[in-house]
Amino acid sequence: MKISFKLYATLTDYLPAEARSGNRVELDIAPSATIADVIAPYGLPMKLVHLVLVNGHYVAPEDRAARTFQEGDVLAIWPPIAGG
Repeated sequence: MKISFKLYATLTDYLPAEARSGNRVELDIAPSATIADVIAPYGLPMKLVHLVLVNGHYVAPEDRAARTFQEGDVLAIWPPIAGG
């Protein structure tokens, strides 16, 4: 099944070099793949996986290990943002 995986801000450094300018990769995943399964190969430190959205809907940290996908879903992840 195909989904889009998007990383924002400093997390784009974890994408393959050719995908960084568009901050997006298209993935072919198993139907049983979870958010945690998609993230794992990219080596993202979990402390940097702050805001997680699937199709624009927030996924709470406790749901990320079990949340699966539908064809065409978009998984987007942002790091913690500090400001003042």
